Amino acid sequence: MGCLFIIATPIGNLQDMTPRAMTTLRELDVLACEDTRHTGQLLTLLDIPRPPVVVSNHEHNERHMAAKIVSWLDEGKKVGICSDAGYPVISDPGYPAVVAAIAAGHDVVAIPGASAVPLALISSGLPSSSYTFKGFPPRKPGRRRSFLAMDSELPHTLVFYESPFRIGKLLADALDVYGDRQAAVCMELTKQFERVHRGSLAALAAEFADRKVKGEAVIVIAGNNPKFTASHEDDQVEEEDADADS
Repeated sequence: MGCLFIIATPIGNLQDMTPRAMTTLRELDVLACEDTRHTGQLLTLLDIPRPPVVVSNHEHNERHMAAKIVSWLDEGKKVGICSDAGYPVISDPGYPAVVAAIAAGHDVVAIPGASAVPLALISSGLPSSSYTFKGFPPRKPGRRRSFLAMDSELPHTLVFYESPFRIGKLLADALDVYGDRQAAVCMELTKQFERVHRGSLAALAAEFADRKVKGEAVIVIAGNNPKFTASHEDDQVEEEDADADS
């Protein structure tokens, strides 16, 4: 029987590529990647020889490729899947192949590495004991608001991926749906110009309303907890002022 390796790759900083991931890439018979050119450049930079077979596995062909990957596994080959950055399967191609490999009785091994979700969550300053990762919201406003409303009553911190072209729209809709909660917009994680914008949804929505940015963002929003709303902060300021006057 073969083995399917799910290999995390750096989200920006090459030093986040683990020795185990590099060893695994060197031992593969087949590598299925989101973009063969992007992964080819990564292999070159890390001085890793290309596996004997390198194929594309992206959102438009991954269901078809799942059957092909299983056929290689049936031949006893070591097959790896990687995406352009971070973990395959997590808002990236790979899930159909994992399901098909498990159904066919093959081993599936995840190789740890960088991920934007925990990095953003930790950097946000918001509670990390319990959170819900929502991936990319829908593009259309109506569907996006419905998508956000599904979690409006949950106390858990919410984590989203978003395109640089829709950050302001997501923040504005989140403000309407959730109220003025605390949030963070995390940009360029692990890269030279990494930055985290923290504040209320109202402030962040205004900041990013017309702002042009590059690269995808991770947006972290506090859960349904009065402690992380703007009204709670106003109450705290009033209490502090009252204490100072007494």
